[in-house]
Amino acid sequence: MNVPRVVYLHGFASGPSSSKARFFAGRLKQEGVEVRVPDLAQGDFEHLTISGQLAVVEREAGAGPVALIGSSLGGYLAALYAARHPEVTRAILLAPAFGFARRWPESLGQAELDRWRRTGYREVYHYAGGDTRRVWYRLIEDGQRYEDYPEAVQPLLVVHGTRDSVVSPEFSIEFARRRGNARLMLVDSDHQLLDVLERIWEAARTFLTAPHPS
Repeated sequence: MNVPRVVYLHGFASGPSSSKARFFAGRLKQEGVEVRVPDLAQGDFEHLTISGQLAVVEREAGAGPVALIGSSLGGYLAALYAARHPEVTRAILLAPAFGFARRWPESLGQAELDRWRRTGYREVYHYAGGDTRRVWYRLIEDGQRYEDYPEAVQPLLVVHGTRDSVVSPEFSIEFARRRGNARLMLVDSDHQLLDVLERIWEAARTFLTAPHPS
């Protein structure tokens, strides 16, 4: 596969050993592609921020051409990073969590969000660790500095499950509607997309090897 290096970005409260990370890293390595799957929290989930995660992406991506694959919050991070770094050649966004910080009031309710702000920390389930961990409110404050829909101009493949109850597919539909460079692929699946990975891989392989539009 004649593609640049690939950096895979995992989702919120996930990690490099997630099912999708291992699946895509394995398939890409079979194709001879160099793949990096960083821990976006760098071992400190409690003090996670969007800015801190973007700094991790910058270190892993380096200065040369690179393609990104991101899941959920990782998909949003991939779009944010691509919008700021023209060396990104293209990106695949899997159930991207557009507007990450601004959607928390909808899921928690304003009263719970206010409690999080007052106490400074909130307990959340950490999928990679299989336990409950604290995360500080700075995650929300920092996240509100960033745009809901990044203006990434590179070729984008956006994949979203129509049964996603975590991040509504309407966010991806709206994102793709505004951009001629984004191809939207809706699939009959939930937020995890685990039951359609083979189908996504075939689309991803074609997308990553397609000639770059002039």
